[in-house]
Amino acid sequence: MSGAFERALEAEHLAGRAERLLRRPGALIEVKGLGYVVRFAPRRRAMLTVDEAAFRMLARDGALAPRREGGWRLVKPLAPPAPPPGRPGVIEGERVVIEGSDQHVVLRANLGESPLAWLARRGGLETVEIAAGERLREDFQKAGTVGRLTMNWDAQPGGSGGPLLEPALRARAAKDRIAAALTAVGPGLREMLERVCLAETALQVAERELGLPRRAGKTVLKLALQRLAMHYRMV
Repeated sequence: MSGAFERALEAEHLAGRAERLLRRPGALIEVKGLGYVVRFAPRRRAMLTVDEAAFRMLARDGALAPRREGGWRLVKPLAPPAPPPGRPGVIEGERVVIEGSDQHVVLRANLGESPLAWLARRGGLETVEIAAGERLREDFQKAGTVGRLTMNWDAQPGGSGGPLLEPALRARAAKDRIAAALTAVGPGLREMLERVCLAETALQVAERELGLPRRAGKTVLKLALQRLAMHYRMV
């Protein structure tokens, strides 16, 4: 991947973060130094700083309108980015979830449709299989490692669950749960889960990457999801 392409992706991601903050009533973006800052109201603390490239993406297609008092406000949302090749329905972003009784946590998430949900709508997967795969994907988002297959999933001592864990410990606990789940599924099947449920790779692409015969991927995925459901004691 070229440096220019990486910078463009980074600017696109930063513009998306700014746009989500600017959806809040009264939010604005204004010049500060060599960049731009997003605030929830005038003279409030800066919530995010963006550079010129991200600001230009944010301002495209008339998404920003100047404020009489200075700065700009969001007047229309950005168009969602096109899904990356091989990852149908993927719109990378952030989602706020509730953990425990009242903890709000911001997680990186696919704001579009996951490949597993896409497959489920086309039949062939049982409800319990889908639920098991989505549970694994949710832990992956909590671990903060969306899209990475190079992570060492071997469980490490000290990981524990609980609604009041600090972010680093909560992420470690999620990684430990992923490690236990993938170990229970076993080699030969876990690799399909890593691609479809974790990296959100299209099934046909996962087939090619794993060297499987054409249309064999769904059978392998079903077997992996069944073992995963057993590990989660869903069956």
